[in-house]
Amino acid sequence: MWKPAWLEALNTQKFFVACSFHEHAKKNEKNICCLDCCTSICPHCVAAHRVHRLLQVRRYVYHDVVRLEDLEKLIDCSSVQSYTINSSKVVFLKKRPQNRQFKGSGNICTSCDRSLQEPYFHCSLDCKVEYILRQKKDLSAYLRPCKILQLGPDFFIPHDADDDTTHSTLIDVDEPMGSSDSENFSAPCTNFVRKKRSGPYICARSANRVSDDDMATNMSRRKGVPHRSPLC
Repeated sequence: MWKPAWLEALNTQKFFVACSFHEHAKKNEKNICCLDCCTSICPHCVAAHRVHRLLQVRRYVYHDVVRLEDLEKLIDCSSVQSYTINSSKVVFLKKRPQNRQFKGSGNICTSCDRSLQEPYFHCSLDCKVEYILRQKKDLSAYLRPCKILQLGPDFFIPHDADDDTTHSTLIDVDEPMGSSDSENFSAPCTNFVRKKRSGPYICARSANRVSDDDMATNMSRRKGVPHRSPLC
């Protein structure tokens, strides 16, 4: 009873756990299966597996699912019950525990006795594979040749994985601006640099020239009374 290595990996690999190679990076959950390496990887590992066949694994009611459109390129998924998530049909990879006994009309899964809708006979890919191996002992008639399998265009691959800065950084410049022989003085320029994951956003605020009388009036104001700063 031969089973391809990538199919065994889909059933045995753990998904949605932290990647050991990128344990300090953000978005490091393993949600991709590399069919050529037969292992689960995270989005940060995609660059090293770019030329391999990659299959995205999703989560639905705490279980691993794969988009039916992608899985159909690898194996015949007919008679496996599908579900709809965000306008995409998905199928479960593994068996799910049956909480209560089936009551009512309809089909029953051939492997785990789970109730199904018409006209399905398997609740997951693993149940169908187990049924075929038990009855026919050969999967070759159901496998499909697939040399290229890429992630969808909507899959997010982080490009700034090394930048873990999420807080704001304040940079003060003590050197005054303007000429030194001017009668009025220029207040220091304070730059607020806010770093985000999508890139740096720099908001600079420079002061206008103010007179000595205005500065004295501003310093003599009582504390706690809100006033607009003349430097704004």
